Amino acid sequence: MKFDHQLLFFFSALGAFNGSILSLYFFLFAKPKHLSNYFLGGMLLMLSIRIWKSVFFYFNPDLSRVYLQIGLSACFFIGPFLYAYVKTRLDKSFKRKLIFGQILLLLLVTLITGIIYPYEVYPELWGDVFYKIINYQWLLYILLSAYAMKNTFSKMINRSRKISPREFWALSVFTGVFIIWAAYFFASYTSYIMGGLSFTLVLYLSILVIYQQREKSAPETVKRDKYEGNKIDASDAEELLGSIDHILRDQQLFKDPNLTLPQLAEKVKVRPHLISQLLNDNLNKNFSLFINEYRISEARRILGSDSNLKMEVVAEMCGFNSKSTFYTAFKKITQTTPAKYANSWDILNS
Repeated sequence: MKFDHQLLFFFSALGAFNGSILSLYFFLFAKPKHLSNYFLGGMLLMLSIRIWKSVFFYFNPDLSRVYLQIGLSACFFIGPFLYAYVKTRLDKSFKRKLIFGQILLLLLVTLITGIIYPYEVYPELWGDVFYKIINYQWLLYILLSAYAMKNTFSKMINRSRKISPREFWALSVFTGVFIIWAAYFFASYTSYIMGGLSFTLVLYLSILVIYQQREKSAPETVKRDKYEGNKIDASDAEELLGSIDHILRDQQLFKDPNLTLPQLAEKVKVRPHLISQLLNDNLNKNFSLFINEYRISEARRILGSDSNLKMEVVAEMCGFNSKSTFYTAFKKITQTTPAKYANSWDILNS
């Protein structure tokens, strides 16, 4: 292979490889565990499969047609996953069952079609008819996604308000997918490998832009002044609360009696005043009450499983410095004392 071909292969394959790794990240490690992350992971996986096929076929025209069929079939799901990602990211009232039903239906159609009309036997059908159907179906979902983002585009055009971090992410993903679709759709006028190369380019540009956006505006909700008097946007508040809840439960931070708001903020990777504003304005609670609710929830669980434990032990297990503080917090949150709560469990289980 000539050096220029090696270079071409390297950069196009690099994009597909990075896309595969990113899809695993969104499936397994991305936090908070939001449904949109799974749809984004699915979309990246489908794109990666499609691009791996393009890369290997470009440099090896004798590639088995089974791989060609798999690669083209993956394209059938890029659009639906994009649309699902955009809707779940931006529309909290979106009916999830609807998109799950569409994806399941497309899966059945793809499997049945692949069995009845395998690429090995019907290469002309796949290369002509199915290829066009897949590309126009992909375009249809791109247009549906654009319509779902009409408010975001309106903000950009009118410059009435700055777009939120979640809108910025959705816009970045949408733009990248559109560029990749265009690279494949117009491949007859350019080069078949442009899809793979565009994926690499879009991937790195997206990462760069997102990083710069964070550095420059560190999301918009973070930069709001604590005393500005406006509540954090409901969807942003929900997402931030999800992150806080995940960290508190996963790492059991509330069991640390010396836990402070700045320590929690450092774990969640936001500024302390943002959490303070969230608790005060959106939940009407202070930090102490918010953390004590987690501690009392744990105390109720412990008392429900073993009511014979000494209250000093339970208090310490849940993150309280003293028995008196534990009693005060327990009664404030549950309207009863720990002893009465434990006795009620004994009566119920007797």
